[in-house]
Amino acid sequence: MALRGAAVAGACIARQRTTPFLLSLPQNFRVRFHHHSPSHPLQRFASYPNYKTVFKYQIRSIQEATADTVSSQKAKDDDDDDEQQSPQNWKIKMLYDGDCPLCMREVDMLRERNKQYGTIKFVDISSDDYSPEENKNLDYKTVMGRIHAILSDGTVVTDVEAFRKLYEQVGLGWVYAITKYEPIATIADAIYGVWAKYRLQITGRPPLDEILEVRRKNKADECNDNTTCKM
Repeated sequence: MALRGAAVAGACIARQRTTPFLLSLPQNFRVRFHHHSPSHPLQRFASYPNYKTVFKYQIRSIQEATADTVSSQKAKDDDDDDEQQSPQNWKIKMLYDGDCPLCMREVDMLRERNKQYGTIKFVDISSDDYSPEENKNLDYKTVMGRIHAILSDGTVVTDVEAFRKLYEQVGLGWVYAITKYEPIATIADAIYGVWAKYRLQITGRPPLDEILEVRRKNKADECNDNTTCKM
């Protein structure tokens, strides 16, 4: 936020410096008229720049930029709050890794489509609030291995079938329609299996064992002051 405010202030100052002199007179200069003597004609000259006015404009620009940043952050927080609320008519629950940058591109696309349908509930397994008990006892390690989705009747689907079910719920079923048939189904699952196995390395993240150890330590630290905390 501070960097954005400074950038706006710098842009304002640069604009003042690069504005043509004659065009800048009405805003930044006071025009005065003087009679030096009867023998001299009426002369006009510009006084010193009105720095008070310039500074006021700069402060106003910084405030507006700050307000925009706060508004954007509030909008993001509101979106996060909306995400936590389950759609009343959700038909499938997507368990996704919120720490995976490539995965999030697809999640964001599905989330945007879901605004029209409201049939997908998104659950971030990387969140500290993730509860296996509320998701068919699918723990973090299991779900990190490959994509899982849960239908409203409790059925758990994985791999390409999970993607196919998700896409069908937002009007994009044709994308994965061909994967219903053999041998395409087997080939598609094999390709996804390779991606799932190496996605942490591909996205520049540490091995799963290291991620699990960090999460365990963080959980232990949180539980130090809470005797009822579950590990």
